[in-house]
Amino acid sequence: MEDGAQLCFPLHTNTSCRRPTSTWPEAVVSYSVSVFTVALNLLNVLSLSLSRQLHTPTNILLLSLAVSDLLVGLLLMPGEILRMWSCWFLGDLVCSLYNYVSFIVTSASVGDMVLISVDRYVAICDPLRYGTRVTEGRVKVCVCACWLVSVFYNSIYVKDDLMRPGRLNSCYGECLIVIGYVAGAVDLVLTFVVPITVIVVLYTRVFVVAVSQARAMRCHVTGVTLQLSATVISRRSELKAARTLGVLVLVFLFSFCPYYGVSLAGEHLLNSSSGSFVIFLFYFNSCLNPLIYALFYPWFRKAVTLIVNLQILQPGSCQANVL
Repeated sequence: MEDGAQLCFPLHTNTSCRRPTSTWPEAVVSYSVSVFTVALNLLNVLSLSLSRQLHTPTNILLLSLAVSDLLVGLLLMPGEILRMWSCWFLGDLVCSLYNYVSFIVTSASVGDMVLISVDRYVAICDPLRYGTRVTEGRVKVCVCACWLVSVFYNSIYVKDDLMRPGRLNSCYGECLIVIGYVAGAVDLVLTFVVPITVIVVLYTRVFVVAVSQARAMRCHVTGVTLQLSATVISRRSELKAARTLGVLVLVFLFSFCPYYGVSLAGEHLLNSSSGSFVIFLFYFNSCLNPLIYALFYPWFRKAVTLIVNLQILQPGSCQANVL
C-alpha cells in the first residue's frame, strides 16, 4: 500500500511512474516565481498597449518580448513545475503540445532580444537615419516574422514527437523532452550561438560609440561650469552604457548556458531532476526581462501607477502623460 501511494497511477503498478519526491517550500517558491513573472509582464503588456505615447518602434519590440515572457509565466512555468514536483496527468498529446509551445515561446523571446539589440544599434550608431529606417510598420513586420519563423522552425524540430506523442515514455505519468544530439547541436547554433554573437557584437559597438560620443561632448564644451557639468553627464552615460551591456549579456548567459549544456550532455540528463532545474532557470529569464527592459524606464513606474489606481478605466486615459 505504501509503495502504491508513491506511484502516479497506483492501479497500474507495473507501468506507472513513481511520484517525484519534493518539499512544499520548493513548490511554493516555484509557483511564486511563476506568479511574479505573470504579474510583471502583464503590467508591462498593459503599459505598452494602453498608452499611446508608448506606441514607438522600440516599445513594439518590448511588447512582443513581454507577451512571450507572459506566456512563459502563464503556461510554461506551471507545466514545468508540474513535471518537476508531481506526475504528468495531462496525457501524451498535451505533453507534446506543451513541449512544442515551450520551444515556440522561448525561441520568439530570443528573437525579440536580437531585434531589440538591432534597434538600439541603429538608434545609437546611425541616429540621423533611425526615423526612416526603423518605422512602426517595419518593426511590426519583423515581430510577426519572428513568431512565424519560430512556429515553423520548431514544428520541424519536434515533428516526430508531435506525430507519435509519448513514444519514448517508459511509464505512465511521464512527460519527456526528446532532443537528439544532432538536433540539439543545430538548435544550440541557431537559438544560442548566433543570437548571443549578434547581441554581443551589436551592444559592444553601441557601447564604443556611446563612450566616444560622450568624450566628444566633453571636448566641445566651453566654460568651466559647463565643462564640469558635461564631465559628470558623460561619466554617468559611460557607466550606464557599461552596466546595461554587462547586465544584458550576463543575465542572458546565466539563464541560457546551463540549459544548452545539459541538452548537449544527453537526453537522460535533460529529463532528470537537474534537467528540470536548468529548464526552469531557462524560463526564469522571462522574469528578469521586464526588470531589465522595463523597470529601468521612468515611464513604466508612471504607467503602473495608472494601472494600480484603475485610472486606465477612465475616459481619455490612453492620452495620459507617462513620459
